[in-house]
Amino acid sequence: MCFSSNRMVARGEIARFWSLESLHMVSTDGATESSVLVDDNGSEEDYSYEELCEASPRYLQPGGEQLAINELISDGNVVCAEALWDHVTMDDQELGFKAGDVIQVLEASNKDWWWGRNEDKEAWFPASFVRLRVNQEELSENSSSTPGEEQDSNAGKHRQKHSENKDQMRTNVIQEIMNTERVYIKHLKDICEGYIRQCRKHTGMFTVAQLGTIFGNIEEIYKFQRKFLKDLEKQYNKEEPHLSEIGSCFLQHQEGFAIYSEYCNNHPGACLELSNLMKQGKYRHFFEACRLLQQMIDIAIDGFLLTPVQKICKYPLQLAELLKYTTQEHSDYNNIKAAYETMKNVACLINERKRKLESIDKIARWQVSIVGWEGLNILDRSSELIHSGELTRITKQGKSQQRTFFLFDHQLVFCKKDLLRRDMLYYKGRMDMDEMELIDIEDGRDKDYNINIKNAFKIINKSTEEVYLFCAKKQEDKVRWLQACADERRRVKEDKEMGMEISESQKKLAMLNAQKPVHGKSKGYNGCSVPPPHQSLHPIHQRHITVPTSIPQQQVFALAEPKRKPSLFWHTFNKLTPFKK
Repeated sequence: MCFSSNRMVARGEIARFWSLESLHMVSTDGATESSVLVDDNGSEEDYSYEELCEASPRYLQPGGEQLAINELISDGNVVCAEALWDHVTMDDQELGFKAGDVIQVLEASNKDWWWGRNEDKEAWFPASFVRLRVNQEELSENSSSTPGEEQDSNAGKHRQKHSENKDQMRTNVIQEIMNTERVYIKHLKDICEGYIRQCRKHTGMFTVAQLGTIFGNIEEIYKFQRKFLKDLEKQYNKEEPHLSEIGSCFLQHQEGFAIYSEYCNNHPGACLELSNLMKQGKYRHFFEACRLLQQMIDIAIDGFLLTPVQKICKYPLQLAELLKYTTQEHSDYNNIKAAYETMKNVACLINERKRKLESIDKIARWQVSIVGWEGLNILDRSSELIHSGELTRITKQGKSQQRTFFLFDHQLVFCKKDLLRRDMLYYKGRMDMDEMELIDIEDGRDKDYNINIKNAFKIINKSTEEVYLFCAKKQEDKVRWLQACADERRRVKEDKEMGMEISESQKKLAMLNAQKPVHGKSKGYNGCSVPPPHQSLHPIHQRHITVPTSIPQQQVFALAEPKRKPSLFWHTFNKLTPFKK
């Protein structure tokens, strides 16, 4: 099959340089930068820009990736991307997906939002939430066949070509892993030497606590990644990259990757601290001076500090693609398979923490909307809504009370609807689920209450032996509540085993943000097939971002996530379930 020269160039760019890090290896003024790798003994191994280019003939300039993608799409090729993180949305104009899902990219002219297809739906999705596959396979080539005798005579050639293609595809993935790792080390070095070192010299501007909040344990990550890259380089076969055996490196260092959990948990607090400092001109000028002194690429400090979060979520996707092009006969197959499972578990844990952080903001806003709230804040013990709905509570005296219940981890909160404004809720109480036992009740006459019941279950306080009787409207509603209560116990147990905790500072931040007055209302989106306009969302965590270098530095920090269109979600969705999945 013949290819146009433009098409081959586009394919070469796609195959070698999908990584975000590679896009920024060339600074905006055209200067080249060297990547310095420091080993445990303190010696330095220099990788010049030319040496990096020798491994990968050339890096894409910003914007080149979009041109390459659109070139492939216009030629009728299928371009696929894999989701780095969950993208949860209630907007029909946006494409929802989970981490690891494959999205077909249909149009990529806008750098922040791409048009794509996932399953049967087409919609916009944030480009920075995905990683484009290194190998964009030629479906038309793979599906082509030669009929009759010609097909039989060419069978051997096809098998040989397939084997060669698989070796080349494995080479592409190996080279992406090595190149992005080297560039990542360069970013970490710039943060530690360009920012942290200078900040420590200016004790009048930064306290030790502030630096701990902003940079977290990134110096530990830098030290760990140097060792990891050193071992990767030993296993990398420069002459025949497809024969490289790098799986053992991930397994050898699997416990070390746990340090990313602390960094990811700290990241929202770092964003808040930086945001407060950036309100003052002297700090904006200071961080910009640090960047220029270190000859760093034109990205704001918050963009650099996001790279560890981005990196740990990218590993399982890279390993999954590497496994795909590693035959079972390959000496590295078993190690790559085990490494993929290991890094997937690490990323899942971090993704779960990030999801909970987003959840606590919604929970805090929900609590603020409840009239007459009493006692501790809901976030003091809970971090996730598991189920909600209406139930009838029956007292010992036979009185029935219609209430709306919200099941969180550790707590069951019940409220009463306003008679006139049905979207207004009044706080009526809560139950400690750690002290409760759930019992399913058959339809018929209950001996304890001496009444006929249907679709009922009881919750018994194990300490006081107090009994609470609840009835659902339908059998399926009762089944959902029984399952939800079982899920609540399971999630509490899992959180304890994984050490899943939300810090007190993050809880306080969520409540403070929820109590801030909201000015005005969002207007709906007209549904036109154009990229969504900008909408600021706060706080700025749980978003994988690409900070555009074309934006003035003083404005970059506000671009904490892709430009968004205004959403009607919080103004039209029923307050009873403002954050149900």
